[in-house]
Amino acid sequence: MSNNRMPVLLASLSIWTILNACQSGKANEGAAQSMPVPELPVLTLDTTTALTVREYAANLEGKENVDVRTQVEGYLEKVFVEEGSFVTAGQPLFKINDRPYQAQLERDMASLRAMQSAEANAALEVEKMKPLAENKVVSDIQLKTAQTNLQTARANVEQARAAIAAAQVNVNFTLIKAPVSGYIGRIPKRAGNLVNSSDAAPLTTLSDISKIYAYFSMSENDFIRFSKGATGSTLQQQLKHMRPVSLVLSNGDDFSEKGRIEMVDGQFNKTTAAISLRATFPNPAAVLRSGNTGKVRIEQVNNGVVLVPQSATMEMQDKLFVYQLADSNKVKRQSIVIAGKSADNFIVVDGIKTGDKIVTAGLETITEGAVVKPAAKK
Repeated sequence: MSNNRMPVLLASLSIWTILNACQSGKANEGAAQSMPVPELPVLTLDTTTALTVREYAANLEGKENVDVRTQVEGYLEKVFVEEGSFVTAGQPLFKINDRPYQAQLERDMASLRAMQSAEANAALEVEKMKPLAENKVVSDIQLKTAQTNLQTARANVEQARAAIAAAQVNVNFTLIKAPVSGYIGRIPKRAGNLVNSSDAAPLTTLSDISKIYAYFSMSENDFIRFSKGATGSTLQQQLKHMRPVSLVLSNGDDFSEKGRIEMVDGQFNKTTAAISLRATFPNPAAVLRSGNTGKVRIEQVNNGVVLVPQSATMEMQDKLFVYQLADSNKVKRQSIVIAGKSADNFIVVDGIKTGDKIVTAGLETITEGAVVKPAAKK
């Protein structure tokens, strides 16, 4: 091939390439225009009633948790109960050697008898002085002195009686009884040990677990939602009309008994911005004990809320979005703010409103600005 024909050949190839590209572009454009508009289900939003469920970590305590301590010093003489046993209020638990206190009681009783004798003598002296003073045989000063001695003797008698009462109290303290009905905890000291009121550890801990208190905390926003719409003008009335709550045990099982929220703390914790609440659960089978953990599950009816199926949302960068149907059936990506879940739906509080339309399926097949055809209702 000669060098003169080479430029002509190259020019022909370039023209053919351009023509071919133009024809391909037109073909692709025609194919795009001929693609069918996807038919997807569309939901028109409206307000409804929804049941929400929230769970809060809780610490469990018995109705009564009493540290049993001695109020007198002495050697532990008897232990009447076993660890873990159930006792009733007033049942003897421990006996401290009472001989020193019995001896003191007897001394005080003897002192009382001596004081009573002194009182009787002083009374006789006053009776003797009265006629003598009236007849001017003795001076009034002597009569007043006798009367003062009688008052002193009577005061000594009262003091002796008080000492006896105190001694009797100490004797009674040597027999330690159960202050409430419940289960006995650990007993670190046994018979023969010296015990006193300043011991760091109690003789035992007595737990009344006929009812269990579940203590948990709510954030400020959760508490506002919890209180919103409750029936009653006061907090106590609202708590009384609220639905019963459930308890989820540490192993994931549901506790058999339902409980009620009976206490709300008077203020928020400034450090955590949370408020403490207490739910009470009956514990007839004594399954729960102080120190258990679990979760309080609260179900709440919410009126006038907007629900969006979870399947109609997508998450990007920790935000939730829906495809909202705009003018000409074009879709736009819209961020939403939720306040919780109800079954398979999100409760939406911002981003969309009643009357808006959203695509509920096929989100992976569309993009921002795409045109869709709302599916006919079946």
